[in-house]
Amino acid sequence: MGSHLPPQQRPESQLVLQLAAGALQAQNLELSGGGLGPEWQVLLRRADALAYGGRLHEALPLYQLASRHQQLRAEQLEKLVECLAQSVRIKEGLPAAGSGPPQLREWDVFRCRKCQGFLFEPVSLPCGHTFCKKCLEKDRAAKSRCVLCREEGSATAGQLLRVNVILSNLLAKWFPCQVKASQLRHEGNLLYKEKKLQAALQKYNEAVSLAPNDHLLYSNRSQINSTLKACEDALHDAETACRLQPYWLKGHLRKGQALANLGKTEEALREFLFCLALDTGNKTAKCEAQKVNVEQKKGFPVQEESNVTTLDSLRKSVQIADCRKDCSEEENKLPSMPESTFLIAEKCSLLKRKCCPEELRNAEVPCKLMKKDAVDTKGNSTGQQTPFQFVDPSDLDCSLCMRLFYEPVTTPCGHTFCLKCLERCLDHNPKCPLCKEGLSECLAMRKYCKTVLMEELIARYLPEELTERRKIYEEEIAELSNLNKNVPIFVCTMAYPTVPCPLHIFEPCYRLMIRRCMETGTKQFGMCISDPLKGFADYGCILEIRNVEFFADGRSVVDSIGKRRFKVIQHSQRDGYNTADIEYIEDQKVQGQEYAALLVLHDSVYDQAYMWFNSLKQALKSRILSHFGPMPAKDPDPQANPNGPAWCWWVLAVLPLENRAQLPFLAMKSLKDRLNGIRRVLTFMSRTRSR
Repeated sequence: MGSHLPPQQRPESQLVLQLAAGALQAQNLELSGGGLGPEWQVLLRRADALAYGGRLHEALPLYQLASRHQQLRAEQLEKLVECLAQSVRIKEGLPAAGSGPPQLREWDVFRCRKCQGFLFEPVSLPCGHTFCKKCLEKDRAAKSRCVLCREEGSATAGQLLRVNVILSNLLAKWFPCQVKASQLRHEGNLLYKEKKLQAALQKYNEAVSLAPNDHLLYSNRSQINSTLKACEDALHDAETACRLQPYWLKGHLRKGQALANLGKTEEALREFLFCLALDTGNKTAKCEAQKVNVEQKKGFPVQEESNVTTLDSLRKSVQIADCRKDCSEEENKLPSMPESTFLIAEKCSLLKRKCCPEELRNAEVPCKLMKKDAVDTKGNSTGQQTPFQFVDPSDLDCSLCMRLFYEPVTTPCGHTFCLKCLERCLDHNPKCPLCKEGLSECLAMRKYCKTVLMEELIARYLPEELTERRKIYEEEIAELSNLNKNVPIFVCTMAYPTVPCPLHIFEPCYRLMIRRCMETGTKQFGMCISDPLKGFADYGCILEIRNVEFFADGRSVVDSIGKRRFKVIQHSQRDGYNTADIEYIEDQKVQGQEYAALLVLHDSVYDQAYMWFNSLKQALKSRILSHFGPMPAKDPDPQANPNGPAWCWWVLAVLPLENRAQLPFLAMKSLKDRLNGIRRVLTFMSRTRSR
């Protein structure tokens, strides 16, 4: 609860004030050797304590008195700057310190989250987030992290960054002017680094003419003009950037620097304080604010004739004047600069005002015409959130399945596919289906993150097509989840209920089969032995996957265990592997005297099997135990499980019988017949060994 108290009511503030008050009283004793330091230091400590406690009106005169005794340095006004920024933050209702920037809005979908400019040469990282290629190249530390998800190693040194081909083509088609302007911006930046300022300025002039609503262009051009000492032009560009993006820190920082260069120190201070209100940890804004404070008449300005501080005027000056102005006034400021639909929507949200319908009708749209029902008469977005009249769905089709991207994944080489399509291709060949570049590392990771921006584009611009695509996918998953119809069949060896069955998967068709079993959530498939005529036998066992271990080359080891027996009703195939319509089979139960006789037979055969196993050589016993585990205990009720006692299946699994000899046991519905069969085999094995 204490964190919600005003600063001056917090216990720590009161304590600091008390300490400072005591120090000031001691100083008033004519500094008779109290060891508190010079008078200006005491005044400064007292002023800092008052500012920290939220009592800025009392703190400001003390700062001025301290500055009259001793010229204050910029770093000595750090506490004052922090408290003024906190005051601005509270009054403007900005996010608290440490809470991060405001939430990005719809129109930010095409913006790089690093430079905040329009995406240019977009690169999609393994984590699924997309940035400008140049922005990623600037940050290539060994342990670099994605600025959005904080995943490590997303753009490490030495990694070749490849442009997202689909996304790059879409942006070039939908936003040709913005793409060209971004290219000119990067060319201008290179010229600026080479100190070719006039050439850099010319590039930015061309860029602004192509994209007159890009706030980043004005901000960067403001810096170029400042370097060229064209301070008025620098200020004009910075003000434009602030109007286009009212809560963008860099724009206000550029404006503050331009004002400071023009000698307008008080106005510059307002901008730097607003920057700190947006981001308390911004060292540049804090340093600039402290410098401006020092330049203002030895500290902080005070109206001596009325002995009233200018705090109120300062706090008022940091408010955004645009918030009180209507649409017509905003347009009059930039008559030759029509605002984009995206920016209008943004400003409506930030300034809490209604936009004029004329604004939207005359607005510059990125491609073709805006849908008629995209904006209502009040200028608010309706159900359809796309500014395009037409978006060709084929632009967002997977080149493998020729359908709309579903769960799009971008490879390190820059090509995008549906997740399931890519996995199926990698089953056969660990190379990109389009450029044939090796994807072994991607395959080894077994981690495919969906490309966030591609998903957003599809959801925004093709909602109906996405709904239909999702419906088809869900129908396919439902069909694959059916454990009676088209059940996947692994044609390999005998499998029994309750008995472990480890498998080595290397064939592409079975890679696909196992992955589908995992994706559907059933984690089950059928196991049958081969048949020369039908392809696989008429009886088998359902296996349940307990764990899958993947290897870098695509192979995997599957830990599975037998669940239920089944009979094949119809043989079929799907995508290269066998499937079947099946019905499950269970043992027929007996009662009365038959049940009593079954108990005697059950105990007798169990003891016989136990003695046979213990008579084996130790080496053979160890191999059996490591593969199948210990022999299950005898069941008190042999009919409790529909498949019969677990120890029966364990014995059948370890007996050295051919598959054809084992298959009849799986099909038996009579536990009595199964026990008699096991007894005959054990008797035969004992006689053979005795010879």
